[in-house]
Amino acid sequence: MPEPTKKEDWTLVEPPAGEEQAKQNANSQLSILFIEKPQGGTVKVGEDITFIAKVKAEDLLRKPTIKWFKGKWMDLASKAGKHLQLKETFERHSRVYTFEMQIIKAKENFAGNYRCEVTYKDKFDSCSFDLEVHESTGTTPNIDIRSAFKRSGEGQDDAGELDFSGLLKRREVKQQEEEPQVDVWELLKNAKPSEYEKIAFQYGITDLRGMLKRLKRMRREEKKSAAFAKILDPAYQVDKGGRVRFVVELADPKLEVKWYKNGQEIRPSTKYIFEHKGCQRILFINNCQMTDDSEYYVTAGDDKCSTELFVREPPITVTKQLEDTTAYCGERVELECEVSEDDANVKWFKNGEEIIPGPKSRYRIRVEGKKHILIIEGATKADSAEYSVMTTGGQSSAKLSVDLKPLKILTPLTDQTVNLGKEIYLKCEISENIPGKWTKNGLPVQESDRLKVVHKGRIHKLVIANALTEDEGDYVFAPDAYNVTLPAKVHVIDPPKIILDGLDADNTVTVIAGNKLRLEIPISGEPPPKAMWSRADKAIMEGSGRIRTESYPDSSTLVIDVAERDDSGVYHINLKNEAGEAHASIKVKVVDFPDPPVAPTVTEVGDDWCIMNWEPPAYDGGSPILGYFIERKKKQSSRWMRLNFDLCKETTFEPKKMIEGVAYEVRIFAVNAIGISKPSMPSRPFVPLAVTSPPTLLTVDSVTDTTVTMRWRPPDHIGAAGLDGYVLEYCFEGTEDWIVANKDLIDKTKFTITGLPTDAKIFVRVKAVNAAGASEPKYYSQPILVKEIIEPPKIRIPRHLKQTYIRRVGEAVNLVIPFQGKPRPELTWKKDGVEIDKNQINIRNSETDTIIFIRKAERSHSGKYDLQVKVDKFVETASIDIQIIDRPGPPQTVKIEDVWGENVALTWTPPKDDGNAAITGYTIQKADKKSMEWFTVIEHYHRTSATITELVIGNEYYFRVFSENMCGLSEDATMTKESAVIAKDGKIYKNPVYEDFDFSEAPMFTQPLVNTYAIAGYNATLNCSVRGNPKPKITWMKNKVAIVDDPRYRMFSNQGVCTLEIRKPSPYDGGTYCCKAVNDLGTVEIECKLEVKGGLSFCRLLLQGVPPNIIDSYLRDLHSSNPEEY
Repeated sequence: MPEPTKKEDWTLVEPPAGEEQAKQNANSQLSILFIEKPQGGTVKVGEDITFIAKVKAEDLLRKPTIKWFKGKWMDLASKAGKHLQLKETFERHSRVYTFEMQIIKAKENFAGNYRCEVTYKDKFDSCSFDLEVHESTGTTPNIDIRSAFKRSGEGQDDAGELDFSGLLKRREVKQQEEEPQVDVWELLKNAKPSEYEKIAFQYGITDLRGMLKRLKRMRREEKKSAAFAKILDPAYQVDKGGRVRFVVELADPKLEVKWYKNGQEIRPSTKYIFEHKGCQRILFINNCQMTDDSEYYVTAGDDKCSTELFVREPPITVTKQLEDTTAYCGERVELECEVSEDDANVKWFKNGEEIIPGPKSRYRIRVEGKKHILIIEGATKADSAEYSVMTTGGQSSAKLSVDLKPLKILTPLTDQTVNLGKEIYLKCEISENIPGKWTKNGLPVQESDRLKVVHKGRIHKLVIANALTEDEGDYVFAPDAYNVTLPAKVHVIDPPKIILDGLDADNTVTVIAGNKLRLEIPISGEPPPKAMWSRADKAIMEGSGRIRTESYPDSSTLVIDVAERDDSGVYHINLKNEAGEAHASIKVKVVDFPDPPVAPTVTEVGDDWCIMNWEPPAYDGGSPILGYFIERKKKQSSRWMRLNFDLCKETTFEPKKMIEGVAYEVRIFAVNAIGISKPSMPSRPFVPLAVTSPPTLLTVDSVTDTTVTMRWRPPDHIGAAGLDGYVLEYCFEGTEDWIVANKDLIDKTKFTITGLPTDAKIFVRVKAVNAAGASEPKYYSQPILVKEIIEPPKIRIPRHLKQTYIRRVGEAVNLVIPFQGKPRPELTWKKDGVEIDKNQINIRNSETDTIIFIRKAERSHSGKYDLQVKVDKFVETASIDIQIIDRPGPPQTVKIEDVWGENVALTWTPPKDDGNAAITGYTIQKADKKSMEWFTVIEHYHRTSATITELVIGNEYYFRVFSENMCGLSEDATMTKESAVIAKDGKIYKNPVYEDFDFSEAPMFTQPLVNTYAIAGYNATLNCSVRGNPKPKITWMKNKVAIVDDPRYRMFSNQGVCTLEIRKPSPYDGGTYCCKAVNDLGTVEIECKLEVKGGLSFCRLLLQGVPPNIIDSYLRDLHSSNPEEY
């Protein structure tokens, strides 16, 4: 065949290393779809392996598109079969798509590089991974560089296997020329990367990727070896069946040499021959086969050198040429040739374009040993072309000519008459299996759900389901490629039909008296039928009478003007045409509005509701009563209001949302299918009233041996009838006789039941009474024992009295100390162990508290006050420290110790009377002797010596000092007896000698910690003050454990004031807290107790001003009495 003019090369579309790296980098940056990428793996021959990719679908509106590739362009979707399966699943709860590629019973030629690509709209992500396939024995497989990836034909047993032939670009058939024998290894080693694939196909290399890996490995320079004077060449090439010779030269001929193939030591045999020539060591390999294609290396001592051996198969030649073939359209065509080797790699071409079989292709390739067959199913004229086959060592071509067969009409179309709605079936048979076209009245026939065109072999059918009148016409079938037509006529007829779908099941038509009836009955038939109406064997004619008929092509109408009751009856309609007859009967019913019902009766009333009943109307108007409408109005009003918008089906109704205490009337409307009747007469007036809701919170207030006092709260809802009073009832346990405790209604919510026997148990209930009657009773939940209970005394010391209570002289002291105990306890007050003089201190006692009152406190009132509460044999005691303070006296003496320059040194002694409080400081004043006006020099001074500076030279000064405590300054001051004269210039000043003052001081708490209550969920603080020099280190502890790096605590220290803040404490945070101060001179600790109270009740009572200790006791008692409610 002539050489094609288009010169294209077979190449693998693989970008250079730099471009590949750039693409991988870009892909890594665009990894926005994969959440799990497939990873490379290793598998043994015959085993299975699965690769998994996962895509997050949270932001995706539809399923993404995924593709699996081998190499660069081989789409594995077309290779699915017994060796390859692709699966996909979707997890709804996690919204993740999982894509799997499973390779089943792997073969050696499945190894290579794979790629997974996923796309969604404008998003793209890809991932590459490698698969390595090893022999099941665990040894390195022998690589056949020409048959490792043999191409698989479609439809064969090995369909679904993976190969690289799909990666080759299409090329036109190129005339093979005789070429001298070439060392492919040397050719690849010296060629550019862009020429690798061209060389691979030209010399029959299919495992190009494996060969390039070996080429890359062999390009590494061997390290210089001291054992070898001459090493092996990087690679050797030999033809199949030939002999190869490996030679190395040793630096020391005494070294022992070992030869290896793929890591296995080679032993001498007829195939492997060893020779020694001086320092040379030679290995001969005879009768080289494809299994000898491998890596070899030789060792001498600790050194080794390696090489690669490539075994080349002889080129494949075409031994039997293709032959020119002639066939008819639709026939099966087989083009056959034979090659020199079994299962050789052969390519087929059509007009120079490669034929690639696939699932949707009409071309199939079958291989039977050396025989290769191209099969064309259902040949057409388009298959006429020149076909060629190409191998690595030759090619062959032949021409295929496809012509039309002579056409014969075996079964022509026939004319048909079909009833409307039946099936139209046109069928013809021709001698050839070719398509054709159907036309109706010269226009192409379009397929639809009703019209189907069927072509099966030589038979052509046109089937129309449910024939319509528009289906009538001339139909023609014309086979493609032939100038032949097959005509047929279709005629559609239809018997008359009366369509009563718009009527009731019993064909009844209802008309309201006085209205016009126009009954239009749809009819059908082809040709259009003639309609006749009659009633009681009397025909109804067309015309202008009150009862008449009207005829139209698709309907017939019965008209009755101003319908009357006598028009009710059965009317008959008859249809007739050439296809048949039809008959139907229609019942006409004349109806009217129903009569109004009788006046309703109100049987029961409530606070805003009532229950009413009525009887149905005597005449329903000829139509069943569908329901009723109800209206109401106030008696004084004329405006009626409808109460229901949905029909009431019953003859009873419950109006609601009325105003209590207002008179109302109600009335009824009856409704049938025709309309609404006139209203009934109004009912008798009625007024809604209701009893109150039950009283609430019934509790026991107190119990004695003969009485029980109950307390309750008013009802939640009273209503318009108001509340007249309460009735309290009781009954003894074991009986059901309720006894009224109060003869007359009581207004108060507290009542004492008297005259009860001791040790009896009673049940108690209370009712609220108004004009509508008594409410539902409110019961006390359990029986009450009529016996006074001794309650041990408890003293509730307020929190502010748990530390020393301080007041100034002259202020009033008024302390309220709550306590508990029943019966009423006996109280005793003592001061410092001695009975209190009630002439100086007033004591007032009640059932629940005791008050100690001093109108004008004096310092003599200071001391420890002890309270004793006694009930029967139970005694409770408590103590309160009261400190009455006053202003201190002045310092005892003030002296001028020294005068120098503008300075005066003063000293003084503390006051004899400190006012019953610690001295907090001193105030120093000066006065010029001339004016004797006093000016304050220093305030709040803590020491008993000071130096006054910046005095005016030449003046003479007096000084005085005031004492100060928490009440204020002393009333008087102590003045220096002598004056200090500030000498003028010229006087010699002699510096006094002072000893260094030692400011060191061991730590000491000036303000202690106090026991504290805290509310759960609210921040709490503990405060104390400490002094010491050097500055002490502060450590906080809880229950003897140091608090370190706990985010729930914050510690502050400012000017000696130490604070521990506890953030949102819980009951767990309660305990003993300790503040520890340490410096070089000593250690001091102080403790306090923190109790955390929780719950809404505690918080609410505390905000109302109730002392915490009373709240605590109250809640404990409440919990013990009603444990199920707390």
